[in-house]
Amino acid sequence: MIIVNVRIESNPETVEALRESILTMQAATLEEEGCEDYAFSVELANPGALRITERWTSKEALSAHFQTPHMATFQAAMQAHPPGNVTPHFYEATEIDMPQ
Repeated sequence: MIIVNVRIESNPETVEALRESILTMQAATLEEEGCEDYAFSVELANPGALRITERWTSKEALSAHFQTPHMATFQAAMQAHPPGNVTPHFYEATEIDMPQ
């Protein structure tokens, strides 16, 4: 399993300008083969910071995601409203059961 955590530093106005692109990107990505979870969120303590949390079945599925038309469209929206900084982290993980 591949886990992706991305932090996008920006400002509330840019987050709002990207809202429709974000919703389109999220809906399309959730339909991709190998995507188990894909969500955007805004940090409560910093409304100009976006987070993207992703879970993929494999590196191949994630690589295919980067080649999709909706990724190209989202990248164009990001270029039209450039963030201050984008910090991605990629992890290969094994899910474990935790006692409750």
